[in-house]
Amino acid sequence: SYIPKELIGKYDITVVSLGVVINNIANKEIEIENDKFYKTLEKLDSIPTSSQPSVDDLFNSFDQVIGEGHEALGVFISSEMSGTYATCNQLIKTMIMDKYPKARMEVIDSASNCMQMGYAVLEAAKLAQEGKSMEEVIAGVEAIKSKSRFLFVPDTLEYLKKGGRIGGAAALFGALLQIRPILTVEDGKTSVFDKVRTKQKAILKIIEKLQKDIKNRGLGQVIVHHINCEEEGRALANKIKEILGIDVDIQCIGPVIGCHVGPKTVGVVYYTEK
Repeated sequence: SYIPKELIGKYDITVVSLGVVINNIANKEIEIENDKFYKTLEKLDSIPTSSQPSVDDLFNSFDQVIGEGHEALGVFISSEMSGTYATCNQLIKTMIMDKYPKARMEVIDSASNCMQMGYAVLEAAKLAQEGKSMEEVIAGVEAIKSKSRFLFVPDTLEYLKKGGRIGGAAALFGALLQIRPILTVEDGKTSVFDKVRTKQKAILKIIEKLQKDIKNRGLGQVIVHHINCEEEGRALANKIKEILGIDVDIQCIGPVIGCHVGPKTVGVVYYTEK
């Protein structure tokens, strides 16, 4: 989800890391430095793949929380992008309930990734800290899911194509030289939001959509994402401030998503008030 570390600590969020397989060696994403990974990525003949967390890691994360007498809610990356949600909803839930028959464990498919998922997680954590019931927390998560949007422009579609994660963007191939696609996440899958001629036009189109949604529905929060192109991310944040008068944080996307989308990708995640 790439939630800033200070917020993970503030809201006592348990993070279960997905993995990245580089040259047949599995690594936990949280143990990989972004800079080193993207430098390595440029030199690799084959694109790394991502993997879901181990059963032990998933079980232990819930076991620790429930073992302390708490209810547990897991919010996971889109089930269309990873098997993590399915594993938790079936295997892990069964294992936990066998050990703690009276426990309350719920899992939610975020139908997204990056901070689009992160905002849903943060909403859950805030509501839990306020002492809300599980039903109220789940309702809060679903509300954020329904109001959020991830818009991004990749530098190339080759990573999505090779990784098999192109989803609804498959129809773009054959016209790659003529267009610059703006991608989004719809129904848990990568899909095409719009097509323009240049990356700069794509950036302006993203800001235009953000501006329109803020005008119509108000702004909850917004963050700029980039994949190993901090200068482009900063330029986008500055452009948003110039046009909309909003200060925007910038967060790098890590290897799990980065290996599927590719370096020099830039975009925004936001959710509206209504």
